[in-house]
Amino acid sequence: MSIADIRKDYQLKSLSEHEVDQNPFAQFSVWWNEAVQSDIIEVNAMALSTVTSTGKPSSRIVLLKGYDEQGFVFFTNYSSDKGQQLTQNHFAALLFFWKELERQVRIEGVVSKVSEEESDAYFNSRPVGSRLGAWASPQSQKISDREVLNNELMKFTEQFDQENIPRPAHWGGYRVKPTRIEFWQGRSNRLHDRILYEQDNDNWQISRLAP
Repeated sequence: MSIADIRKDYQLKSLSEHEVDQNPFAQFSVWWNEAVQSDIIEVNAMALSTVTSTGKPSSRIVLLKGYDEQGFVFFTNYSSDKGQQLTQNHFAALLFFWKELERQVRIEGVVSKVSEEESDAYFNSRPVGSRLGAWASPQSQKISDREVLNNELMKFTEQFDQENIPRPAHWGGYRVKPTRIEFWQGRSNRLHDRILYEQDNDNWQISRLAP
């Protein structure tokens, strides 16, 4: 079979602009709960797209760690490539793909750091190894080999009391506050349902997009 011959006809569900919730966060919660109940592996995995200083797009998978009407939260190293790109350009996009439900959610918005208190609370909830890893990894920097990480991990393991590992100043959370949210439901013959929410001051306008 050639790559061009790989295809799937989506037939599970439909999506109508007359049936969705008027609030996109409430609609996201409906889909989120259905995704969680579908036993999707790493249901909170999402593609984060940022833009470099020269206008080149850059994407990677990060994990959603919370959401509300203020936005969608993830955590990372502020000195990483994505952290530096978000310093230069505060706009970003998120993409969830839940193939088991034949669904996508596309989010575009403005990014800001969460409070230090929120970053501290999440950091302290992480496993010890993950907290030490935040200290040990110079994320996105070139390193000579794996031993660099092993040596840094050993150093910080010896340095810190494992019951009280502080959050590094270079590590914390970001919140993506949406201006556009699109809900995509796969349909037969590639005639997919696409429902778009666009922010209009304090309101959200709902439109249907052609697939």
